[in-house]
Amino acid sequence: MELLPRAFYDRDTLEVARDLLGKYLVHRVDGTELVVRITETEAYIGAVDKACHAYGGRRTARTETLYAKPGTAYVYLIYGMYHCLNFVTEPEGTAAAVLLRGVEAVAGRDRIALNRFGRKYDQLTAYQRKNFLNGPGKVCKALAITRTHNGLDLTGGGELFLCDGKAPTEEIHVGKRIGIDYAEEAVDFPWRFWL
Repeated sequence: MELLPRAFYDRDTLEVARDLLGKYLVHRVDGTELVVRITETEAYIGAVDKACHAYGGRRTARTETLYAKPGTAYVYLIYGMYHCLNFVTEPEGTAAAVLLRGVEAVAGRDRIALNRFGRKYDQLTAYQRKNFLNGPGKVCKALAITRTHNGLDLTGGGELFLCDGKAPTEEIHVGKRIGIDYAEEAVDFPWRFWL
């Protein structure tokens, strides 16, 4: 699998969000590679998006990573308990990123299931399998991604990185983002992409 270069992220956020579908995210944990295929993303663009943490140029300790080089991991905590992984996009100094919403396990599935539910994959219930990796907090828990990964360079092939994959054969769906009712007109932006 070929590592995604910085140029992949240094583009229009909506294009990156769509093009991430079918790509592979790899997290190396204690000598084990946890590999997942990306199946759902959402775009956030600070300049025009009231759902973005950096809307209108807001800069805080939390949002500073959104202004980093494209291809940087932006990890934040919501509700004081769930981590969310984003991939910074567009030129450095522009607050924009793609939220990772859903994936499917490719390698390290038992370790991923242990992280998520405390049991191996073949011991999961039908309900647990259906809801295994379908939400940003679930994905981070399953892949052991926390705020300690905030600011990591995803283009260096280190602990956390993305690789190219075959173009998806599934239909790509486009729709409204989830859980942003507070964002006024941004609620209707069709910036969610999924297989």
